[in-house]
Amino acid sequence: MTDGVMTGKSQADGSRGLFMALGAYAFWSLMLFYMKAMKHVSPVEIVAHRVVWSVPFAFILLVAAGQVQSVVGAFRQPRLLAMATLTAFLVILNWSTYVWAVTHDMVMEAALGYYINPLVNALLGGLFLGERLTKVQYFAILLACIAVTVLTINAGGLPWVSLIVAFSFGFYGFFRKKLPMGALQGFTLEVLVLALPAMLYIFWLISSKQDHFVAGTSFDVTMLLLAGPITAIPLILYAGAAKLMRYTTLGLMQYLTPTVLFLCAVFVFHEPFSSVQLVAFTLIWTGLVIYTWSALAEQRRAGLAAA
Repeated sequence: MTDGVMTGKSQADGSRGLFMALGAYAFWSLMLFYMKAMKHVSPVEIVAHRVVWSVPFAFILLVAAGQVQSVVGAFRQPRLLAMATLTAFLVILNWSTYVWAVTHDMVMEAALGYYINPLVNALLGGLFLGERLTKVQYFAILLACIAVTVLTINAGGLPWVSLIVAFSFGFYGFFRKKLPMGALQGFTLEVLVLALPAMLYIFWLISSKQDHFVAGTSFDVTMLLLAGPITAIPLILYAGAAKLMRYTTLGLMQYLTPTVLFLCAVFVFHEPFSSVQLVAFTLIWTGLVIYTWSALAEQRRAGLAAA
């Protein structure tokens, strides 16, 4: 009877985690249209408002969870604060690059960056965390490197947007893993670290009459106010899903967002998609399939060995 209750509870948790993950990826996908609607606003101003309006939203959730003291205490720990400052810089770099790409009709490049990201994560794990990669997994990473080389030769320069998106998020996850705080507390600490420079930038824009908050339309004000919850909600949903779901399943779902970005870039925004880009994306997709298959097979073998 107890086993039946526990099984039912784990299934309910798994279902709840699945819906939370779908909600997070839906938010991240729909954020594309939010950014397109704000195309007339500077990417830096959008990111500044994302930071500032995330603070009260995160604080309310922190109070509800009874975790305020853990964040306050972090300001008395220089090493922890320095680590949070580093992760905050990486996440702001990722946000800014993504917003810039969307508002400059480079959604395809952003999608490529998020497709490359899982392979970057694997490479960082192999190089710095002692996670053993198989020859097949190294081959998958090699395919990504070939894809980047193909794009570089074709364009006469590195695909910087894709690489910054991939590596900034990869290193963010790498260092965030080492930050000894929960998802909500860590996110709150990061936006608190960024809040002062973001507010100073917004006040400078207002004083120089270049802002879209005081001098903007009611639409601009509403959209900038929404930047906080739009930023915080998917991150918190994702953190909740990570606790309730198998991490492998959650990892497979991370391909949803770049797939939506890619499809929107081609069929909604009609961005150019050349034969060279098709070759590069095919190499990336092949690498992801090979890496995912290898990771699932390795996990299955580990499960059988443990049983």
